[in-house]
Amino acid sequence: ETEAVSEAMAVFLTGATGYLGSYIGTELLDRHGQSLNLLVRAKDARDAEHRLWRAWQLHLDFPRFLEYLRTRVVIYCGDITEPNLGLSPHDYRRLCETTDSVIHAAATLNRRSEKSCLNVNLRGTLAVIKLAQAARDLHGLRRFSFVSTVAVAGHRQNETVGEDEAVEWSRSDYDPYARTKKFCELMVRELLPDVPITIFRPSIVLGDSRFPETTQFDMVRAFVFLAGLPVLPFRPNDRIDIVPADYVGEAIAYLHQKEKPLYDTYHLSSGVESETFRRLTDTLSAALGKMPPLYLPWLVRPFSATVGLLAGWRGTSVGYLASLLKVFLPYLVWNTVFDNSRVIGELGKKPVPFSRYCAGLLRFAKQGNFTYPYREWPEAVTVSVHH
Repeated sequence: ETEAVSEAMAVFLTGATGYLGSYIGTELLDRHGQSLNLLVRAKDARDAEHRLWRAWQLHLDFPRFLEYLRTRVVIYCGDITEPNLGLSPHDYRRLCETTDSVIHAAATLNRRSEKSCLNVNLRGTLAVIKLAQAARDLHGLRRFSFVSTVAVAGHRQNETVGEDEAVEWSRSDYDPYARTKKFCELMVRELLPDVPITIFRPSIVLGDSRFPETTQFDMVRAFVFLAGLPVLPFRPNDRIDIVPADYVGEAIAYLHQKEKPLYDTYHLSSGVESETFRRLTDTLSAALGKMPPLYLPWLVRPFSATVGLLAGWRGTSVGYLASLLKVFLPYLVWNTVFDNSRVIGELGKKPVPFSRYCAGLLRFAKQGNFTYPYREWPEAVTVSVHH
């Protein structure tokens, strides 16, 4: 009997249809042979499966996806901002009973909307913690992993930040996203004191070091724009901490599954080996066959002011691009990197530098006009595998 129970136990993953969530979910299935409980926002089971296929096709072909869906994935149609995750009492209990550990990766990245960050990040995390407490009370919880961000470090300049020095409550935050994530970390630690906890803080997650395809284009769009400018308002030797998504996904899955990780907090970043603007723009200019830009750091103020002004042009492509830049600009000029020696020690390898794969990523993004060529759900397969 115990064997049947342990077989049905699964990792509860939120945010599985997000960019990073797709990496974590497929990594747990492919490399760790895990079963998964997934919370997916959808109107019904069929809709949820279609959304999951859309998110995961970057990693899986359809037959393998369907095989996982039939054998090792249970989808719960719900929403972290709803009471009891939007589940019926029966489904909520079933989720509690079959959850052996939790990876909470769902979040809003809308850095401009305080309302959205409070609702999804704060209330959503509290709802997931309550589920974790219920599972813990039923049968114990193996681990609670929370995907945070290096942005919890707040305003910084010219620093290398270690995991234990990152959160200082007296320091100002860049945006509501960073502020709510910082508070979520605190909630996880305070409300699950008797559960093993792992907090992951990715830096700027951009592309995949193994292939040029991506489904996440916001930062790529900002980079393509900046790479095309003849003049840049940055200091050429400032470093920018970029990490590929495959490294982040691998680290989260591996450390979540590890019986005793050495630490409770990890920066998933490029650390002291983060590359300089000059190194990146030289690589990109060569790939695009054009002259590298001129660096005029004193332009940063007027540039920021112009970006702020253009961001007000709502509904235009210029306005959209400017609002993206406005969000990312503080992260581009802070010249701060995040010590990653912990994760390198655990994984035994470093992340691939951005300059090694950025040319392919940018080419893919530009050729497809910043869209991913999604494959549709095959017509022949209409049955929903979850009843």
